[in-house]
Amino acid sequence: MRTRAAVLCAAATVVAGSFTALPATAAVRAPLKVSPVTWKKCGTTDYPTLQCGSVRVPLDHRNPRGRQITLALSRVPHTAPVSQGPLLVNPGGPGGSGLALAGFVASALPRKVAAQYDVIGFDPRGVGRSSPSIDCAPGYFKPVRPDPVPATPALEQANLKRVRSFAAACGKKYANLLPYLDTVDAAQDLDSIRQALGARRISYFGYSYGTYLGAVYAKLHPDRIHRLVLDSIVDPTGVWYDDNLGQDLAFDHRQRALMAWIAAYDSTYRLGTDPKKVEAKWYAMRAALAKKPAGGTVGAAELEDTFIPGGYYNGYWPYLAEAFSAYVNGRKTAALVEAYRNFAAVDASGDNGYSVYAAVQCRDASWPRDWNQWRKDNEAAYAKAPFMTWNNAWYNAACAYWPTKALKPLDIANGTLPPVLLFQATDDAATPYPGGVTVHRLLAGSSLVVEQGGGNHGITLSGNTCLDTHLAAYLTDGTVPHGTGTADAVCRKSPDPKPLTTKAASTSSRGSTLHELLGFRR
Repeated sequence: MRTRAAVLCAAATVVAGSFTALPATAAVRAPLKVSPVTWKKCGTTDYPTLQCGSVRVPLDHRNPRGRQITLALSRVPHTAPVSQGPLLVNPGGPGGSGLALAGFVASALPRKVAAQYDVIGFDPRGVGRSSPSIDCAPGYFKPVRPDPVPATPALEQANLKRVRSFAAACGKKYANLLPYLDTVDAAQDLDSIRQALGARRISYFGYSYGTYLGAVYAKLHPDRIHRLVLDSIVDPTGVWYDDNLGQDLAFDHRQRALMAWIAAYDSTYRLGTDPKKVEAKWYAMRAALAKKPAGGTVGAAELEDTFIPGGYYNGYWPYLAEAFSAYVNGRKTAALVEAYRNFAAVDASGDNGYSVYAAVQCRDASWPRDWNQWRKDNEAAYAKAPFMTWNNAWYNAACAYWPTKALKPLDIANGTLPPVLLFQATDDAATPYPGGVTVHRLLAGSSLVVEQGGGNHGITLSGNTCLDTHLAAYLTDGTVPHGTGTADAVCRKSPDPKPLTTKAASTSSRGSTLHELLGFRR
């Protein structure tokens, strides 16, 4: 789902089908002994104690003695006299690199809490420094792309040509790899990492898609969970087609929240005090850029790409508002192009992340193979939520032409876990609030902490003391809140940012760092 790093030939003939992933007890036969990790120093200025290593895992966990692949790992080792073992962290995606996230989590947690864990980051199979890593179509998001809204048959065909060619390129380059790029195989990799670390149990802390990965691992290996933290939670009952359609309405709501915020600061941005009129100016800007891209770079698609991150994190709102204002009030394009480069431009790492994103989501679950169904569903969504619907549709449409069969999603319902801690903002666009409630119901004995009125995606370790206090207590000794309603605890939302021209900072540095690591469309 668009849970993004942002960061899709004539289609290959594909026979749609599905099969159920085997449970762990049947899926893995006579596993090979996993070699311990050899750690080497790889500290950075920000994370000086960071170490790096790797582990070899089976490409096919049903054939553990077959081809092996390599997963890249990072670690900030525990410093307390007694350790609670490894805490694996994942930023989402699928396709997100987690190597730097280990350093961030270890530094953002209270020192006494982080000291009790070996915080472990990893690049999932296919990603980043893991080998092999994939890139189906380098430069796939190079501007200027066709307008996402298929207002004419020619625009629809231009976008269809792109997604078909992407799916065909993946199938041609990675035919032997694509059948093993899925969440179940990635979850089995976590258990190989556990073995390589010499741990009987692991703790896991996942954001966004990482919540689904963690829930799948917990289903496969419930007896190997020590602590489980899920922040900004994927609805496992909608993977992935329905979840993506659900995002469209939520992102439209967040875009309107940005328009209202801009209207509240009319003295700064000079775009009007009526949010609906501000929104109308945004769509007028989009129409103008569709005809004449800003700086030859930011057309309609790129403008949407640039503003979508504002739906993930409101710390970007002041920068987006300044770019919007400069274009509308003075036809100045420099700030808009800079915002695109900062928030939306896709480099080689982004190409890799997107390729894994598509490979995993297209493999994980069945998608409609009839484009008429996509057109019907997205036209209905667009009528209610025009901001991101077609951009999101094309981001995922390669799955209509994907050259592998689809798996049947795992039922993550679980009644055998230790206490699990869930975090969810009520206005999260990328993983809407009902998903958190669903997982709370499916994971018996879990506790749900809600950020009331919050709209950011990824809410812990981002400056909200109330949320972080619950997280620290849980990681310390397993303490979880217990309430009587849907939520076990409710925290007030973090305050919205201020314009850059005020003395108040537009965003906390910790929040900005976290959201750079989480990326977008994940």
